[in-house]
Amino acid sequence: MRDMESIYKEHAQTVYKFLLAQTHSADLAEELTQETFYQAVRSIDRFDANCKMSVWLCQIAKHLWYQHLRRQKREIPSDDDAFELPLPSAEEESMGDIGRLELLKLVHSLGEPAREVVYLRAFGGLSFREIGDVFGKSENWARVTFYRGKERLKGGVIDET
Repeated sequence: MRDMESIYKEHAQTVYKFLLAQTHSADLAEELTQETFYQAVRSIDRFDANCKMSVWLCQIAKHLWYQHLRRQKREIPSDDDAFELPLPSAEEESMGDIGRLELLKLVHSLGEPAREVVYLRAFGGLSFREIGDVFGKSENWARVTFYRGKERLKGGVIDET
């Protein structure tokens, strides 16, 4: 097993971007990223080497985010700063002239896993490889899922799930 410092250097950015996409708050994402690695150190003996380290860390991060939400007694963050995050240019061009609030409403109406993939890509800035790692799927799966979600958004087709 590699030392935690090298694991941190290799995966901290992925965990942070994952949490940023979930929390829409840079400060909270940073705090939860630090807590994620603290929890990882405490439970490293439970790491299954058959799983990618990034997937394991993002699962810890997701559980910490859910704990935070339960402590705040809310299910959906209401942080208005979420609308200040820029879309990466390729996604911005493909989304057309939809307003940011309207875009978030449309993305929120997508079914899973497309909704989370679009959030991670467009608002979290994760690469398709990183998104695939988070879901335990391939980079190509992430690309296809994002593309299909983006096409639903362009067409205004909303999932009822």
